[in-house]
Amino acid sequence: MQTSTRGGLVALSLSMLLAALGTSIANVGLPSLAHAFGASFHAVQWVVLAYLLAITAVIVSAGRLGDRLGRRRLLLAGLLVFALACAGCGIAPTLPWLIGARAFQGLGAAIMMAMTLGMVGDTVTKANTGRVMGLLGTMSALGTAMGPSVGGVLLSLWSWRALFLIGLPLAGVAAALAYRYLPVDADRRDAWPGDTFWAPLRDAPLRAGLAMSALVSAVIMATFVVGPFYLSRGLGLDPAWMGLAMAVGPAVAAVTGVPAGYLTDRLGSQRLTLMGLGVMLCGALLLSQASGLGVYLAALIVLTAGYSLFQAANNTAVMSDVQATRRGTVSGLLNLSRNLGLIFGASALGAVFARATPDVSHAAPQAVAAGLHATFAMAAGLLLIAALIAWKRAQRPSSAKQTNIDKLKS
Repeated sequence: MQTSTRGGLVALSLSMLLAALGTSIANVGLPSLAHAFGASFHAVQWVVLAYLLAITAVIVSAGRLGDRLGRRRLLLAGLLVFALACAGCGIAPTLPWLIGARAFQGLGAAIMMAMTLGMVGDTVTKANTGRVMGLLGTMSALGTAMGPSVGGVLLSLWSWRALFLIGLPLAGVAAALAYRYLPVDADRRDAWPGDTFWAPLRDAPLRAGLAMSALVSAVIMATFVVGPFYLSRGLGLDPAWMGLAMAVGPAVAAVTGVPAGYLTDRLGSQRLTLMGLGVMLCGALLLSQASGLGVYLAALIVLTAGYSLFQAANNTAVMSDVQATRRGTVSGLLNLSRNLGLIFGASALGAVFARATPDVSHAAPQAVAAGLHATFAMAAGLLLIAALIAWKRAQRPSSAKQTNIDKLKS
């Protein structure tokens, strides 16, 4: 691998890591923020929500803008916005200032996330796309997993301001690497001027990939929403052990991301998508019957390993055949589908758990376990729908090929 390619991949990886870290590192500081600003829990929650809402609102627009103005140019702008926002958060004198700076930081993160996936095709060959998608999946999982632990260390050594200032030098390093090693943008000012944001959705395989991404993200979100209640109320774990158990999923995703990418390049994205969904389905079914910590963790490992396979394969399938002038927009759509899936998982699957366990604060362990089982029975149904979509998508290329053969014969 050439030095320029390696340096470009480091820049993309660090950008993805920073965007994911920004999502999770602020959570651990919410109690400190409430104390520092004399605010309620609901008020300081907006420090997290402002970041997520900004990403969801602008990520497709960021992808399209990158296609029009140049993805390298926009990635550098996104890193600059992210760095300035980190500084703004770190010096915030009031809570409204901090929330506004976090929304600005989310804008930078949206650009970084859209451009990172969008530039894979500009940086490596199509034959290596799968392993790079796996690498970026690993960086996203690492960023999510590192947030609470890194944030805890920073809080113990300094103050809540360090949670945000840490991103400033890292964004600077990523920007320097991106400027030095990523390929210079071609002139894209006349690229598909008549298209709308949603023009790529005319492609049926793309719609299938986005739908599956949303469904699978919803299932993964259920582990973060329902898991803490089962571990604490159902199994009686104290906060320290619960935190370790919750870290198993992101740790598995971090370890399996790159191997999943290599398998995608060797076996093909369509086959690995189905395989990943099959493994996830096994994990969800295990969770729908889980009893005890050992079974729960084993099921979580299976579910997360399947998610790594699916994510590397589906992202590769979605991004590999996209026109070069549309990669940013499609990357934005892919990230949007994931965010919408996370929101759906938190609300809909969370509602299933709440219905099965109405008074979770005083519920018996058996009632909490019943809620877990009901939630992941529903999750298994969502995965079956995703598998059906994947199977139909896999049939389309062969069907189209057969149609072309029939036309030639006639």
